[in-house]
Amino acid sequence: MVTLADVARHAGVSASTVSYVLSGKRSISAPTRERIQHSIDTLGYRPHAGARALASSRTDILALMMPLRTGLYVPVMMEIAMAVTTTARSHGYDVLLLTGEEGPEAVRRVEGSAIADAMIVMDVGLDDPRLPWLREAERPAVLIGLPTETVDAGTDGLDCVDLDFEAAGARCVEHLAELGHTRVAVLGEPPAVYERGTGFAARTLTGLRAAADRHGVGLLHRPVDGTYAAVAAAVTRVFEERPGTTALVVQNEAAVEPLLALLRHQGRAVPEDVSVVAICPDQVAAHASVPLTAVSVPAQEMGRLAVERLVGRLAGEEPRGTELIAPRLTPRASTGPVAAPASSDAPTEDRRGHGGR
Repeated sequence: MVTLADVARHAGVSASTVSYVLSGKRSISAPTRERIQHSIDTLGYRPHAGARALASSRTDILALMMPLRTGLYVPVMMEIAMAVTTTARSHGYDVLLLTGEEGPEAVRRVEGSAIADAMIVMDVGLDDPRLPWLREAERPAVLIGLPTETVDAGTDGLDCVDLDFEAAGARCVEHLAELGHTRVAVLGEPPAVYERGTGFAARTLTGLRAAADRHGVGLLHRPVDGTYAAVAAAVTRVFEERPGTTALVVQNEAAVEPLLALLRHQGRAVPEDVSVVAICPDQVAAHASVPLTAVSVPAQEMGRLAVERLVGRLAGEEPRGTELIAPRLTPRASTGPVAAPASSDAPTEDRRGHGGR
């Protein structure tokens, strides 16, 4: 079946332009209207009643784009999705979940049909290919995440909500520095997450490194898959390269329990021999085998804020730009002061990359 997106590609225009021609919501130049009509006639496109009445009809459905890509920790994604769903229902909306790795095509599909009134976009990259399409779309969109290009209120029709991951990374280093730690290693997300340029991981690393520079902390960063074997290989390498390491920061929920099990197996007591700080949801930190000092990932708040932004937009509010949630670090049993003086070697940061952006 020919879709509105097919017409847009054939005519060389955006899906929103085709939608404007069909709905009459905006004035479109005569040459462009004629080109679009030619494409409609050539392809045999037949808009359904919902598409023809796009300007005035509502589906009471929000589309949630949650691509399930390699390396992502699905439980956190699902917690955000549940918050989106429950908040949407409280406002009278249902949620359409899109989990495919379609990129811009998913945006075109939603924009070129009457299946949803607005879009929430997750797993946002630093240079996300969906952004140009979202900026042109007729339907409002909210990003749960932050691209490199800051989204300012009212400038491009988009809203962003997210944890301030750069500040979260900095807070982890500050906490450890306050306890006297000068050699810190970071077990990060799986390599694929950094290779894709995923925003939250890269922003966290920026914050970690900036705070390490400010506090004179030597920092190693190692991306790691969440398996026991991968964690064991990474941690063994860390202690070989930096024997004086006294603290670990973990931004990889799947690696938390493998790490704690490995440290027990190696005879390293937490926090007496090595302190551990995590960036993860509270339930992961609080129920770990050693309760973890952690910066909470506020999944429910992120989902709720995204829906509330969309509901406001659908009610006629202007976009408000970017809202970053301030990080909250909760001390638990996994961190303590350095038990012995650190090595006399001057700390130096390993900047050989491994996901740095």
